[in-house]
Amino acid sequence: MAKIISPRITTSTTSLLFPSPLPQKSLFPSQSFVNSTNSITTPRFRLKLNRPSLMVEASSAAASSSVVPDDISDVLGEVSIFTAAGEPVQLKHLWDQQEGIAVVALLRHFGCFCCWELAASLKEAKVKFDSAGVKLIAVGVGTPDKARLLAERLPFPMESLYADPDRKAYDVLGLYYGFRRTFLNPASTKVFSRYEELKKAMKNYTIKATPDDTSSVLQQGGMLVFKGKQLLYARKDEGTGDHAPLDEIFDICCKVPTP
Repeated sequence: MAKIISPRITTSTTSLLFPSPLPQKSLFPSQSFVNSTNSITTPRFRLKLNRPSLMVEASSAAASSSVVPDDISDVLGEVSIFTAAGEPVQLKHLWDQQEGIAVVALLRHFGCFCCWELAASLKEAKVKFDSAGVKLIAVGVGTPDKARLLAERLPFPMESLYADPDRKAYDVLGLYYGFRRTFLNPASTKVFSRYEELKKAMKNYTIKATPDDTSSVLQQGGMLVFKGKQLLYARKDEGTGDHAPLDEIFDICCKVPTP
C-alpha cells in the first residue's frame, strides 16, 4: 500500500482518503487514519514513488497520514452504474485497465446548475483530451433519463455520460455529503467568478433533471485520474461548484511516464 499525506478535515465529514460518516463501504478504512499536528499551508500533496506520483488535493489547515489501498481501482471497478441509455455497466469496463489513461469526473446531480457548467467545460475540453489519448468519463447522480436530459439539452456526448442513481461510486469513495457542504461551504463562492460560464451552460437548463430522490441533491462530487488500475490523482469537491481545474488535470495526464 502507498502511504501519502492527506488533509484532515475539521468538519463532521471526512476526506476522500478517509471513510464517510454515512453507513457505507469506503475504500479507506478508519485504521489508515493517523492524527498529526503538523501545519499544512499548501492544498496539494505528493508522494514520489518508483512510479507516477499520486496527487491528492483538498484544502485544510491540518494534516493526517493515510494509507491508500492498492486495490482502490479493483474495488471501485466493481461498482455498477448505468450508461445514459440505461444499460448497466461496471466502472472497470469504461477504460483500458492495463495502460489506458482516464479522467473520471463525478458530478453532483444532473439538476445541479454548477454541474451543467462543469459538463460544458468537459465537453469543450474533450477534443484536447481525446487527442492526448485520455478518456473522459462523466458520472452524475440520478437515473439515466435525468442524464439524457442533460445530454440532450446542454448538449453533452451521451457515450461519455453515466448515471449513478444510488450514489454507489460516491459512497465507496466517501465523497462529501450534507446540507452544510452543499449550501454553506465557503468553497462554493468560487462559482461567482464563473458567472458567464454558468450563464452559457444554463441556456437550456431544466430543473426536471433533478433526481426524484431529493436527498441526492446533498451529494458533492470529485475527480480522479487513472492510468490503468493505478490512481494518479484524486480530488474531492469541498462544496458546490468547487471543481478541479481541467488545465491542471490535463497536465497531470500528459506527464504520465510511458513504459
